[in-house]
Amino acid sequence: MDSRTEGRPERRQDHRKRQVRGELRIAQILDAAADCFGEVGFTATSTNAIAARAGISPGSLYQFFANKDDIARALAKRYIRLLEAAHGEAFADEVARLPLTEMLDRIVDPIVSFNLANPGFQALLADPGVPSQVSEAKKPLHAVMLVRIDVIFGVRAPQLAPDRRRRGAEVAVGIFAALLRMVLAAGPGERPAMVAELKRAVGGYLGPLVGDGAV
Repeated sequence: MDSRTEGRPERRQDHRKRQVRGELRIAQILDAAADCFGEVGFTATSTNAIAARAGISPGSLYQFFANKDDIARALAKRYIRLLEAAHGEAFADEVARLPLTEMLDRIVDPIVSFNLANPGFQALLADPGVPSQVSEAKKPLHAVMLVRIDVIFGVRAPQLAPDRRRRGAEVAVGIFAALLRMVLAAGPGERPAMVAELKRAVGGYLGPLVGDGAV
């Protein structure tokens, strides 16, 4: 046997094991960072606190991330992937043809659930101390949301002029974003009522534009 090939499968296996351990450690650090950011915000969180929450030494953390900004960027990318999946569920093609109240349930509930399940998301993107590259990460998602609402207008109200649809989408997203912050700030007992108010407000704006019934 050629000595150059001896042990290669074992080396590949060892490499894969190290890679898996590294991926798990990165996930562990990001989970810890999400908890810390959600509890005290980005600015007040230190890398030492993240390492302690992850149950590792600061030196181990620095093997994977150069600093807190680096962690924030990686965590933002994770959140964006998860939120894109939530948006996909919320804006499935058939949703546009549902009665307005059902359509709002399908759009609002997954996005509210995502934000409640990931408290570090709003904290990370809203903290003024967050690096600009992180705080701007939500912009593409905002643009996608506008496009998808514009599609809903196209299905439900094709008579609307393009500029009217664009403004309508911007206002609807603005209403949603403003009231979402109130929903997230509400206590568990008050939150269902606040979600209902959010839907009522958005539906009150959209109803005259797209109608209440199925299409």
